Parts: sequence; C-alpha cells; structure tokens
Amino acid sequence: MNSGTSVGSTSSAAQQRNIVSRIWNDKETRSVIVQVVALVLLFAFFAFMIRNAVVNLEALGKGFSFSFLNTPANYDINQRLIEYDSRSTHWRAMQVGILNTLLVAFAGIVLSTILGFILGVLRLSKNWLTNKIAHIYIEYVRNVPVLLHILLVHGIMVHSLPRPKSAITLGETGFLTNRGLFMPKPLPEPLMWAVAALFVAGIIFAFLFRRWAKKVQDETGKVYPVFWISLFAVIVLPVLAFFLLGAPMAWENPELKGFNFRGGMVIRPEFIALWLALSFYTAAFIAEIVRAGILAVSHGQTEASLALGISRSRTLNLVVIPQALRVIVPPLSSQYLNITKNSSLAIAIGYMDITATIGGISLNQTGREMECMLIVMGLYLIFSLIISMFMNWYNNRIRLVER
Repeated sequence: MNSGTSVGSTSSAAQQRNIVSRIWNDKETRSVIVQVVALVLLFAFFAFMIRNAVVNLEALGKGFSFSFLNTPANYDINQRLIEYDSRSTHWRAMQVGILNTLLVAFAGIVLSTILGFILGVLRLSKNWLTNKIAHIYIEYVRNVPVLLHILLVHGIMVHSLPRPKSAITLGETGFLTNRGLFMPKPLPEPLMWAVAALFVAGIIFAFLFRRWAKKVQDETGKVYPVFWISLFAVIVLPVLAFFLLGAPMAWENPELKGFNFRGGMVIRPEFIALWLALSFYTAAFIAEIVRAGILAVSHGQTEASLALGISRSRTLNLVVIPQALRVIVPPLSSQYLNITKNSSLAIAIGYMDITATIGGISLNQTGREMECMLIVMGLYLIFSLIISMFMNWYNNRIRLVER
C-alpha cells in the first residue's frame, strides 16, 4: 500500500515538473511570466519607497497631504493667461503655471519647426554663402548650452530695449519696452461669436478640402490651389464677416501712467526671451534632422519629377518632403519633448511656469517638497506622453503601406 502511494506521488510530481517545464519552455508564456514578475517587483519597489517616504515625513511631523493646494499662495505672477492675484490659492497658481508652460512649449514647437525646416533646406543649398551661413549657425547654436542662450537673449532684451518713458511706438497703439510688449487688448462684443464660428468652420473646411484635393490629385492628376482656397476660407471670409457685422470688437489701449504702462495686453520679456532662445536652439537640431531626411530620399526621385516638367519647388513639396517625413518624424518627436522639458529653465529668468510656481515658490512657502515635486514630475510626464502619442499617431499615418 505504501509502495503504491509512493509510486503515485512520484508520478504526480513528475507530471507537475513536466507541466512547469512545458510552460517555461514556451517562448510566449515565458515572456508573459517575466513581464508580470518584473511589473510586480517594480510596483513593490515603488510601494516600499513611497511608504518609507510617508513614514519619514510623519516622523518629522509633516505628513503627506495635498491640502496645501487650497491655501492662499501669497505671491504674484506677472505673466498669466487667467485671472490670478496673491490671494488666490496654490491650486490656482498651479493652473497659471501649467498654462504658461503649455504656451511657451506650443509657441516654441511651432517656431522651431518652421526655422528648422528652413535651415535644413538652406543647409543643402548649392549657394556657397547660404550653405555656410546655415552651417555656422547650426554648429554654433548646437554647441552652446541652452541656458546660456536663454540668459543671453533675456539680457539683450532687458538692457538694449528702452524704458517705458522712451518706448518704441508700434503703430501708435503698441509699445515695445524692456518691461514687455504692450498692445491693445481685444474686448469681444456679442456678434463676435459669429466671426469666431466662421473662423472655426473655415479651418474645418480647409482640412477637408485639402484631403479631397489630394485624393483627386492621386486619382486624376488634377491640382487645385489648396493654399489659396484655404487662405480665403480661414482668413479672408472671417475678416469680411468681421467688417460686415460692424467690427464687433472693442479695444483697450495701453497708457503710460507713472513709470509703466497700464491697461491693454502685455507680453513680458521673460516669455519672449524664453520662447526665442528655446526656438533658436531647438531649430538647429531640427535642421540637421531635416537635412538627413531629405538626403535619405533617392536623388532619382527628384530627377524623375523634374523630367516630368514639375518645378523644383513643387518637387520639394510633393515628392521629396513627403518621403523625407518618414525619416524626419521619429527624431523630431524627441526634439518636441526636449523643448517642453527645457522650458523648466524658465526659472532662471523669472518666467513663472510650473517649475517656478508649484516647484519653486509654493514649495518654499509650504515646505511640501515631496508633494510639490510629485506634482511637477507628474505634469511633465503627462505633457511628454501626450506629445509622444500625437507624434506616434502622425508617424503611423505617414508611414509606407506595403501592398
């Protein structure tokens, strides 16, 4: 009896070992197991670190709480897109910082992309002077730290521009000084919604028309003036509607009162300096990416296009650039991420982004180092993931489709 039981248990153990062996030897199953174990260990590590931090904070009498966000911030922010004053909460200050970060990141991405593409094309120019100027600019800018560019541009603006009393007048209603660019502030009237709706409709029409025109061109070869028709729909029609409706917009002009201008709208030199410095710096890297993408396209494509009688500008727009984008877009995503993260250097010149608000003044006033740093890191992580998702979507959209 004992012998039979022993043989049965041995056989059962052997079967279990065989099952485990088959599972482990299966490549896909083993991959899943390894990933699950790695995730468990990773989450366990973070749980240990967070618990350790919370225990240590409680030992210091601080605790771990985000309730400080509802207390008054007690500091001013000179550049803001929404209403804010020193009596507002840290939560409101964080919102202002987020909008300021997004503003400089978006404006920097747009300007750096335009400049980068222009410099990349000029870098391939057969004109010796143009080529060398672009080359010198790219090599100089890329090899100097971005923080020095920011400090240089900011210093030039603050020390070279005149004071408010000697402001440079721009069309009698705009004033450029070392304290910022003062411009009339638009005050929309009720009928302005119709102009705004027409503008949005024009953008939608331009997008749909461009897709339709491309489809017609691919099928029949007929080319429509997409740019001019889109320009008419997005710009000309809303402007005509604006004047036909009696210009439903009032303006608040800036006026010099005392030592500075009051009223109107102001763009601070800190924003302009950060925007220009980040754009010029990132454009140098984008230029090399664009140059590499264009060189990756076979020259036979250009020769075939020119042999068909297509002009060089149309060849660049219709043949070279669409194929080069498949090489350009992946590294371009990294530059967009860099310009967003480099905006945190704004604290060096006093531009109040998310790092300077929650990660700077709010942190110093409340003593909530852990909470503030978690908020700042989490926000930058979200910004980066959103940019990556969009660029991955665009990259998949333009990739070559095998047939």
